[in-house]
Amino acid sequence: MIKKIVLVVVTLISGQIYSQENSASPYSFFGIGDAKFKGTNDIIAIGGLSVYSDSTHINVLNPASYANQMLTSIQVGGTSNFYRLNSGEESQKAQKTTFDYLVFGIPYSKKLGFSFGLLPQSSVGYRLINDQLSSGGYAYRYTGSGGVNKVYLGAGYQLNSKLSFGMDLQYLFGSIDAKTVLFLDNVQYSTREINNSNVTGVGLNFGLNYKSKLNDKINYLASLTFAPEMKLTSKNLRQISTIYYNGSGDELAAINRNIDLPNTKMILPTKISLGGGIGNRKWFLGADYTFKGTSGQVNRFENYTNVSYKNASKVAIGGFFIPKYDSYKSYFERITYKAGFRYENTGLVINNTSIRDKAVSAGFCFPITGSFSSLSIGAEWGVRGANTNGLVKENYFSVNIGLLFNDKWFKKNLYN
Repeated sequence: MIKKIVLVVVTLISGQIYSQENSASPYSFFGIGDAKFKGTNDIIAIGGLSVYSDSTHINVLNPASYANQMLTSIQVGGTSNFYRLNSGEESQKAQKTTFDYLVFGIPYSKKLGFSFGLLPQSSVGYRLINDQLSSGGYAYRYTGSGGVNKVYLGAGYQLNSKLSFGMDLQYLFGSIDAKTVLFLDNVQYSTREINNSNVTGVGLNFGLNYKSKLNDKINYLASLTFAPEMKLTSKNLRQISTIYYNGSGDELAAINRNIDLPNTKMILPTKISLGGGIGNRKWFLGADYTFKGTSGQVNRFENYTNVSYKNASKVAIGGFFIPKYDSYKSYFERITYKAGFRYENTGLVINNTSIRDKAVSAGFCFPITGSFSSLSIGAEWGVRGANTNGLVKENYFSVNIGLLFNDKWFKKNLYN
């Protein structure tokens, strides 16, 4: 049955999952956009911890978790994001609904497991419009869309009863469009510039998991993940147009000129995460610290005098509780209750102000009776940026839904 469900899910998602405008944040204007993937929905609900893993879920943040798999797993998730953007002078709302990921996990033996899937790496989606003419008699509109996606193939191996190791091979690809329109006072036509970047690159991600016992009832978990610096190639094209607007407000081009630009190199910085936690099958509490070497990052086409980068860091805390995971009498006792918190210094500095992102999360994992599959529903409330120094304060609320399918595939026949 699960194989039929998976076929339907893959068919629905394959044509949609990465053709979307996945962000409404003005901060996606910079670099290659917002860092999009924070983990599968069940992991987001506990703050996005890379340290946690078990035998029925795939924690893509740490490839060492692939070694723990007992069953073939498929995870798929989507999110509705609601934004309120406040500049201090005015406020606007925006909303985006997206498919987020499609992940497969396959156990090969008791010690070896594999995983592969499609994930968003970053997203771009902004509209910065100010139609008030400056003292020089001009005004600009900035819009952007697209993003960078990731295909990965990974393996995890149980080195001994306590330690497991894993590695992902990642291929990144995507297209980003950035459009600028210049309006001049008392001039019929406007000037439009569209910069397109087709981005590709290959990277690696390594992980270690350590699990031992504090006592007969409590386990101790520790993790380390390391992603070395990744170089991306951006093939760039620029189109300059003279445009006008018809009576319906549609943008029409009177003259187009395409300009080939040289390819550029971009860097995804080194990333290191350390995590630790304690718990058992009934409860878990853990924390992660992540460092990114973003201080050398640059924008795709221009360096702005009011924009710079410094190294980024993130702290996440989270956990879960199951009243009675093996209850036969009460379904509600088998529901998993989750919560988390994260605080992130993104490394982006605008007008001498560091852009920080902080959020709380909560969620529920509903087991599907008669199987090891489940439905996860969660929410995240967060704030990014500030409405001082000419910046925008971004309040966001996200509702996410994730499906986990678990089944026993590749069974050996007992009889020929």
